Amino acid sequence: MKTIILYATKHGATQEAARRISDRIEGSEIHDLKQENVPEIADYDCIILGSSIYASRIRKDAKEFLSQNAETLKEKNLGLFLCGMEGEQEKEFFKINFPNDILDSARATCFLGGIFDPEKASALDRMIMKVVTKKLAYMDTIDNDKIEEFVKELTS
Repeated sequence: MKTIILYATKHGATQEAARRISDRIEGSEIHDLKQENVPEIADYDCIILGSSIYASRIRKDAKEFLSQNAETLKEKNLGLFLCGMEGEQEKEFFKINFPNDILDSARATCFLGGIFDPEKASALDRMIMKVVTKKLAYMDTIDNDKIEEFVKELTS
């Protein structure tokens, strides 16, 4: 199964999640929606789309890609993942950001967690993290078990 993993990230957590997914799917390709020319997705059997989430919203690059390719995505083995530090509202995040027909056609959806790196964060992001978590240290909450489950749903 020819697989492409497309992602939109702000500080790199979604890129890291995409890399971890790719490590589990032999021959998969990874592309940053902002930095690279994305290959023609019609050539792939499985498409995985991931985005970081801020203020309950996916990145602009992911939203644009989704709207431009909705019909093709519905015809593929589709996986959707989100990355962020607060996953308690994971179902709501998917409902807010993805049309129902895309969600219904997705074989797997998952909120994978996130990474907070104070060295990459803006002053505003650091202030928000301090208020929300009471911490300003590096945190990696990407859940490798969830990644395993996500990949199994897509590839079995």
